[in-house]
Amino acid sequence: SSTANLGVRLDLKKIALKCRNTEFNPKRFGAVIMRLREPRATALIFASGKMCITGVKSAHNASLAAKKFAYVVERVGFKPQDFLDFKVQNMVGTTDVGFPIRLEGLVYAHSTFASYEPELFPGLIYRLVSPRVVFLIFVSGKVVITGAKTENDLKEAFAKLYPVLFEYRKVHVASLPASTNATANQAVAALPSNAASDSQRETAEV
Repeated sequence: SSTANLGVRLDLKKIALKCRNTEFNPKRFGAVIMRLREPRATALIFASGKMCITGVKSAHNASLAAKKFAYVVERVGFKPQDFLDFKVQNMVGTTDVGFPIRLEGLVYAHSTFASYEPELFPGLIYRLVSPRVVFLIFVSGKVVITGAKTENDLKEAFAKLYPVLFEYRKVHVASLPASTNATANQAVAALPSNAASDSQRETAEV
């Protein structure tokens, strides 16, 4: 998400009546919801002139969307200031590392930075100090990164955490080959009956 300031008081009802792709219900929320198709973006526009822009895929598109929203508001009759005070407040990224992760082992070894309460939330929360971002890590290997201010922060943070995720990947134990199973069964069959049953029980438990 990102923010901008038009620097002018707005009549939200007038904007909602004259602009397409807008919603305004002052009893529920004190801002006009305006949407763009290109770049695809949504803005919350407040009477103070402040805007919150969400749904874009890059900082460049967020800046472009802010300028387009300002242009739409100007067409209605509200002249914005030249400097919009545009700022990126939060960037969110998603990825899939391609392998399942042992969350219990990870939180035990990194308890200073991580918390995991599966009864409340299925993901492990990992807070990185530098860059200051938060990871939501799921056992499937999917990861959400939030709190970054730039795209470089996203890349740097993931590069730092990936070796930790790889260290705690789940390694699948392959089943025994058929020939090995047959040999084991033959060995059990050759034991006395009481020993054989004990051995079979141990095999089943393994």
